[in-house]
Amino acid sequence: MPEHLKRVRIIADFQFGRGAGKALFPDSSEFLLSRTKRVRQITFDGERIATVRARDGVLTLSMAGGSRLHTFLKAPASRVVVMADAVPFVRDGKTAFAKHVIEASPDIRSSDEVLVVDEHDTLLATGQAVLSAVEMQEFERGPAVDVRSGAGMNN
Repeated sequence: MPEHLKRVRIIADFQFGRGAGKALFPDSSEFLLSRTKRVRQITFDGERIATVRARDGVLTLSMAGGSRLHTFLKAPASRVVVMADAVPFVRDGKTAFAKHVIEASPDIRSSDEVLVVDEHDTLLATGQAVLSAVEMQEFERGPAVDVRSGAGMNN
């Protein structure tokens, strides 16, 4: 197994749970490297799956990566469920606010990469949690998830 593939699969397993690396990154994944030869982006069939964030080495997901992870992880893992009123906005890449959160996976911490879904577990967006799961459900105001890419955006 190529070294880059092994590395990003280990990161994904650590970040999302055992087996996530294999689910996210097929054997024929391609890698875009930085000038210092570090993995920056992982693509498959010309579509970006994830980016390795330079400052901390964490994976940030595109919608393609989010879709792969959504298929692999059983609900409620890594999910933030938003009410129907917020669906069109979140799908278009707008911030998911705490007052719209119905449910959140109990293990979500601030700055985790999360999947934003509707009440029927339809993937709407991927993004970074601004609050912990408990805070998302308790707070009445402020952002819950900083949406990075939405299903309705041209990612």
